[in-house]
Formats: sequence, structure tokens, C-alpha cells
Amino acid sequence: MDAVQDRPSDRPSVHIEATGVEKRYGGVRALRGVDLSIRRGEVHALVGENGAGKSTLGKILAGSVSADGGRILVNGRPVRYRRPSDARKDGIAIIDQELATLSHRTVLENVFLGSHHARLGMVSRRQQFEDFDRLVEEYGFSGLDPRAIAGDLRVADQQRVEILRALARSSELIVMDEPTAPLSRREVEQLHGVIRSLKAQGTSIVFVSHFLDEVLEITDTVTVMKDGQRVRTSATADETKDSLVLGMLGRSLDSVFPEKRVAHTGDTVLAVEGLSRQGVLKDVGFTVRAGEIVGLGGLVGSGRTETLRAVFGADAVDAGTIAVAGKPVTHRSPADAMKNGLALVPESRKSQGLLMGRSIHENIVLPALGRISPGGIIRSRRESQRIEEMIRELGIKLGRSTDPVSTLSGGNQQKVAIAKWLVDVPRLLMIDEPTRGVDIGAKASIYKVLRALADEGMAILLVSSELEELLGLSDRVYVMSRGRLVEEFTGDLESQEEAVLTAAFA
Repeated sequence: MDAVQDRPSDRPSVHIEATGVEKRYGGVRALRGVDLSIRRGEVHALVGENGAGKSTLGKILAGSVSADGGRILVNGRPVRYRRPSDARKDGIAIIDQELATLSHRTVLENVFLGSHHARLGMVSRRQQFEDFDRLVEEYGFSGLDPRAIAGDLRVADQQRVEILRALARSSELIVMDEPTAPLSRREVEQLHGVIRSLKAQGTSIVFVSHFLDEVLEITDTVTVMKDGQRVRTSATADETKDSLVLGMLGRSLDSVFPEKRVAHTGDTVLAVEGLSRQGVLKDVGFTVRAGEIVGLGGLVGSGRTETLRAVFGADAVDAGTIAVAGKPVTHRSPADAMKNGLALVPESRKSQGLLMGRSIHENIVLPALGRISPGGIIRSRRESQRIEEMIRELGIKLGRSTDPVSTLSGGNQQKVAIAKWLVDVPRLLMIDEPTRGVDIGAKASIYKVLRALADEGMAILLVSSELEELLGLSDRVYVMSRGRLVEEFTGDLESQEEAVLTAAFA
């Protein structure tokens, strides 16, 4: 389908014109002669599976990555950016899915990083506070303390800092790469309001997202990508969720969630009672049985992640009991939980789940290192075979297992984060946001893996902010609100979407 037609404008209608853009990473051809036209003042979505090239294309437009071939015009002028600062001079900024906050600096310092000129060698602190207050009020980002240390913030709030930084630079074009992945529903709505406001002011937005519902809601134009190529560009109004999925995958949305088993008769693997922590958790109690997937729903900050961390021994609790396979246990550390057969895939695979500078092989083998290296000697042949089995079973797409895990796409990194816990098969797998920042094709693959593990008898406890995912994958769902479990849902979960959402806002 051809791109949408130009709209009348007093300014040049085409903000960025890319022709024949090429990019290689070693032997991998990430972009294959891509053409793209971004019109001024439009919200233009890039969609596709992980590895389709959409994030790479966005980074090239913002100067984070250099193209190997092709031509890019900005406001009709040829450009060849070598670094993000080059693009910023042309009013282009990027909000990357990999957060770039300086963890030891304050929110204020992060927001105005590089955007305030020194006066006689000094930056006006008072002016920064005034500008911060203006930005927060103008775009509705209340609740952020400018004096707070960025590294102490939740992932969602660190994302908001990134957005404010781009807004502080008065950018004319902003590339947003998965900006809503860590945000709650309310925060997503706030961001959508920001995007509409920016569009009304003439700012162009390149919106990279795996959330097709929000693509259909907030964007004007959508470009579908597959295998490093542009499939089509069309008006968003002419697309549906099914048509986008078909363009991305070549198959329909119906095949995303695997079929659930009819009955679950396994023994109770995890029983939690009265779990409490001052200001965080209040009398939390639930069970998970062998062979079932139990979901924890609720808003960001409701206590879902904190519950997983408390069960795993990562956070201390004030009261409560935990039993594993009917035996009371005390988890003073994750090591205690691991000895009892528990595993946790955390919310942030990059900062908590994986060693990004280490190889895929090393990451997968890490939790089992104590068992496989008696006396410090690793039985490499046996373990290499097990690693290869994990790679094959989870369908991890890679060059070599010795490559750094950072070279993988987000979906394949997530599969590695899961695989590392399956070398020694756990009794209970806890997984926080199993598909955050993962495309719909990789989601289907991860769903299939989790369902297969449950069908083999593993107990699974998952947290998800995606209601469709929570209901489509889980056999039972507990909803949390303000640190409490407020309701349990069973049966046909997909038909109870409204009730689950209502409980989350209790």
C-alpha cells in the first residue's frame, strides 16, 4: 500500500525522507534498502517483530546508530549523523527503550542534561527548578521529585524522566522507542495526552511500539516492517490489529495464546499466608499448584513485584509464612529460595536478569554454576549440551552461544532470562512482566514455552501489566491493590476483563 498523501502545511510537509537505508551488524543485515517518509506534525508508528529493524531505523534517524548506506534528508537537507548530538542540533531526540538515566544524579539533573547553557561557568539552578515545574504542570507529569535520585525511582518513573528530558530540549522530532512498556494504564493515558499536545504544536513523533492497540489509538500513519524491510506504509485508520499482525507475522492474532488445559489437579507448590511489609504489603495470601499458571494483576505500585521479591527472599518482610510443597520455609536470601526450587525472572532483564556484557552461554549457566563446577571445574561438554538444548527448546535466535547477550533482540534476551532458570528445573517459576518490550511474534513463542512448562507440571506465578496477556495466559488471577490481594478470578477469565480492571482500581 502506498504512503498517505501530503497534507497542506505552511512548512515543508516532509520532515524526514529516508531512501534505501542499509545497516549491517556483522553478518546480519538489519535493514535492507528501507524507504521511509515522516511528515511534519504526524505521529508515525513503526511496528514489526523484534529483529524487524524498526528500532534500528529509529536510532539511525536520531543519530544513535550510523547507517551503512542510503540517503536521509531532514527538512530537505542531506544529513549523515555520527552521534546523537548531531541529530539534536537538528531538533531530533530519542527516548530509547534502554533507559539512559544517570542513576546517581537527581531527577532535575537528568531532565536538563545538556539542555541548559552555563552562565559565566554556572548553571542557573533556580531557572532549572522553574522550568521543571513548568514542564511538569504543562504535560501532567506530577509526582516526580526533582531532588530525588534517579536510580532510586521505579522503572516507570525513570521512563518519565526520559520523556521530560526530550521535552526540555524543545525537540521538533522525537523518536519514542517502546515508551509505554513500563507504564501503568493511567501513565500511558498521560503520555498519550503529551503526544497529542506535541502533535498540536507541530512536533513529529516516530512511535516504535509492540502495543498494537495504542498504535491504532494514537498514531496517524503506520509502517509495518519485517526482516529488515518495509512491508507497507498506510494511514492508521485503514489498519486493524489483525491486519497489522498479518503484515508482521503472516498469521492471525488467534494463534498468539496457547490453549489452556481443562483441569488442574496438581498439589500445592507454594502457599503464602499473611505476608506483610510496612507500607508495601498487607496480609497477602495465595496458593499456586503444580501445572497451573497463576497471574498477579493490578496497577503499577500495587505490590505485585514486591510480592514476588518477598517470596524469593530478595526483600525482607515483617510477617507472614511461606510453604513450599507443604513444608514451611524461611527465605532470607534468593539463595535460600533457589535451594527450595524457586526461580525468579525479574521485571528488568537488563539491570537485574542478565549480565549484558557476558555471553549467552555464561548467562544461561549462571544459576547452576555451583552444581556444575565442583572444585571450580566446569564439566563443559555436558553443560554445553544442556545449553544447546535450552537454546533449541526456547527457540532463541542467535549467531553463536559465545556472543554477548547484548547482541540479541529484546525477545531473545527475554528467552535467555527464562532459559537460565531451566537448566536446573525449578518447582516454581516466578516471572515479572514476561514480555515487556517484546514483539508479538516473540510473545507467542514465550507464551508457548510457559504453557508447555505448566503442562509438564511446573507451577508458574506471573506478573503482567497487559490485561490481555494476564487473562489469556493465566488459569487463575489474583488482583492486587495498595499492597493487598483484593479478589481472585477463576473460570473463563477472558470474559471477566471488566471485573478484573474494576478490582485493580479498588
